[in-house]
Amino acid sequence: MIQKNCYILGIESSCDDTAAAVINNGEILSNVVATQAIHEQYGGVVPELASRAHQQNIVPVVHQALHKANIDKNQLSAIAFTRGPGLMGSLLVGTSFSKSLALGLGIPLIDVNHMQAHILAHFIKAEGQSAPNFPFLALTISGGHTQIVKVTDYFEMEIIGQTIDDAVGEAFDKSAKILGLPYPGGPLVDKYAQLGKPKVGPMDFSFSGLKTSVLYFVEKEVNQNPNFISENIEDICASIQYTIVDYLMDKLKNAVKKTGINEVAIGGGVSANSGIRTALKEAEKKYGWKTHIPKFEFCTDNAAMIAIVGELKYKNQNFAESNVVASARMKF
Repeated sequence: MIQKNCYILGIESSCDDTAAAVINNGEILSNVVATQAIHEQYGGVVPELASRAHQQNIVPVVHQALHKANIDKNQLSAIAFTRGPGLMGSLLVGTSFSKSLALGLGIPLIDVNHMQAHILAHFIKAEGQSAPNFPFLALTISGGHTQIVKVTDYFEMEIIGQTIDDAVGEAFDKSAKILGLPYPGGPLVDKYAQLGKPKVGPMDFSFSGLKTSVLYFVEKEVNQNPNFISENIEDICASIQYTIVDYLMDKLKNAVKKTGINEVAIGGGVSANSGIRTALKEAEKKYGWKTHIPKFEFCTDNAAMIAIVGELKYKNQNFAESNVVASARMKF
């Protein structure tokens, strides 16, 4: 029986953040995230360490989410969890826990596509956040994905452009690593100007060319001046970020022109980048687009976005079978 006043617990464990959230009629009652600092010393996420940390964090994170929402686990209507894509070991922890909890409580289980969740996070009821109208274009940008998606309905989505090599988040982090910046380097690359654009299809992306350009440029300058990076770190970062954002906006303009859809939403961890947010707002004024930018807490991996998808699926009685399995390369 579908409850009118439902509470959905969302669980996210696709990479190195263990998260849990409770949603009620589109309103987030709690959104708890436990980050894993251990990966900083390795310069990137170590999958085995990530899955072990998830095992340690998932029970206290879920407990805290329920406590902050001021509800008991027996009040839950369903459990929504990230099925994929992501790191297999990390996904297995969230999947196994969610299946066990749903079975123990005798409530429905709902599997969620992580990338769809980044897009549907716009439908969370939150101050300062507007829900897009269908159809709209979604630019999903993260450490592992860069996609332009045509969204016709909540679960009717078509990828019309995507990266052919590195994702935009990787371009930021790998460029930062070349400069000797600590992991995660993406947030440290704050401003930019143009270094050059790789040439590929009109709506596809290529960021490995940018990374190589940065490497060759820095090596050449350091050979002439060993202190080049430390003396010019701000200008170098400004150049990298300018190039990436300009490149993203160029592809987005192509997508708007081809589809005739001028309502645009962004999502994913890199959508927290100030340069991208500013560029989108400028495009809104310049081209007459209607743009949607998520609140910062709904950009990076979080369980609130899993919970809103769970609620949408719950209303349609779109439940997962008990034998559902995690999928590292899950597609739309």
